[in-house]
Amino acid sequence: MHPIDALTEIATLLERERASRYRSKAFRAAARAIEGLSEAELADAAALRRRPGVGDTSFAVIQEALAGEVPQYLAELRARFAPASSQLRALLRGDLHCHSEWSDGQTPIEAMLGAARALGHEYLALTDHSPRLRVARGLSAVRLREQLAVVAALNADAGGAGPTLLTGIEVDILDDGALDQEPALLDELDVVVASAHSKLRMERGPMTRRLVAAVSDRRVDVLGHVTGRLIRGERGTRPPSAFDAAAVFAACAAHGVAVEINARPEREDPPDELIAVALAEGCLFSIDSDAHAPGQLGLLDEGAARAERAGVPAERIVTTWPLERLREWTRRASG
Repeated sequence: MHPIDALTEIATLLERERASRYRSKAFRAAARAIEGLSEAELADAAALRRRPGVGDTSFAVIQEALAGEVPQYLAELRARFAPASSQLRALLRGDLHCHSEWSDGQTPIEAMLGAARALGHEYLALTDHSPRLRVARGLSAVRLREQLAVVAALNADAGGAGPTLLTGIEVDILDDGALDQEPALLDELDVVVASAHSKLRMERGPMTRRLVAAVSDRRVDVLGHVTGRLIRGERGTRPPSAFDAAAVFAACAAHGVAVEINARPEREDPPDELIAVALAEGCLFSIDSDAHAPGQLGLLDEGAARAERAGVPAERIVTTWPLERLREWTRRASG
């Protein structure tokens, strides 16, 4: 295999495992460092060792790939990589929740789009954070408008080859249920995912009113990681928010808002018992990766397996819909 392919696959698998972002970024940096080198330049081991971006481990990977071997580190990662399987996964056409380096993602938009293409996606919504989430470099209205121009250019350059990159945002739900971005700007976006990121321990009554107000806004398409819980991972654990699930999901159903089944294993949000409540209330669903790096787009495997176990019908999952139908749904309040 080509050394660039080996380095990129290692980065992808590390991202999929949610390993330290510095490890995956190091292998992507090494792949960029050797991009465009001739076979003779790659064979010059002494010069390669001195090349900025190529460290000891990436150098060993390059040498093993050049020797016609599967690099040992890659083989180790492949051996412990076991994605969840389901029949539902094959029906998913896209992903409505991902992040780029414009906010707290690890890579440029182009890398996320390339990974979506490799997975066979028909569409991918770019949903970087909104301004209040400063720790995640949330996008001001000015920066979001700049991003819209970038997305338009990427779609134009693709010439319809796909996947279609949808404009979007993960907009923060403010304490009173208002949305953390200019309403007119939200109207311009293809997809609006609304999520709570602060005051997650709010009392049950106020939190219920907060979430109901958010999903009642005609601009919202998806209610993201509704409980905010964390059940494992490097960030530790966090209990779920308390709210009247039946009331919140009834509001989602009434306004055509999809409940996100967040595919990140450290979230598994909503919990299975709340998926059952959302089903009973007649909700739509969106299986999303919440990817912050290219390799994490593959977490859809995990979300699809959870949805299948929970008995969510494919026809109620908006990310199984073709792009034209999806666009009709996201335009439901403006038409």
